[in-house]
Amino acid sequence: MPMIQKRVKTQNLPKINERIRFPKVRAIDTDGTQLGVISSREAREIAEEKDLDLVLVSDKSDPPVCRIMDYGKYKYQQDKKAAKKQQGSQLKEVKMRYKIGEHDYKVRKSQAQRFLKSGDKVKATIRFRGREIQHTDLAKELLDRMAADLQDVGEVQQGPKKEGRTMMMLVAPKK
Repeated sequence: MPMIQKRVKTQNLPKINERIRFPKVRAIDTDGTQLGVISSREAREIAEEKDLDLVLVSDKSDPPVCRIMDYGKYKYQQDKKAAKKQQGSQLKEVKMRYKIGEHDYKVRKSQAQRFLKSGDKVKATIRFRGREIQHTDLAKELLDRMAADLQDVGEVQQGPKKEGRTMMMLVAPKK
């Protein structure tokens, strides 16, 4: 049986080292100094001497611009920047009981304020045990109080809502 070879698409791969097919390039060294217009083979040899890669920066200019750098390190830093931008807001939860003490309430409120200031959404949850389920009106008052206390840093996205043995409210940071 004949062996089937897979073809790798070179158009999606970055133009580094042997993939640079221009006869002459403007080479830039690692510290940013220009080496001038030299052949791509010479530039590749200079990069190999320094154990680095020759990377095509701009193919639109005449002659194309190439830089000598550690491509693996450069790619890693680019991926890290992209991941940082991608990370959005998270949902943080503040749990309480409807019979919470005043000091404990202030601690939960300050936690929620800190979360909202850092750009995260806050889910305020009150859990009922046993016969406490009869006092949903007290829990609703507590969540309304928290919404009023947080209105300078956040806005209520979803008002107090009962789900089974819990009552919850969602607060998003103000724009």
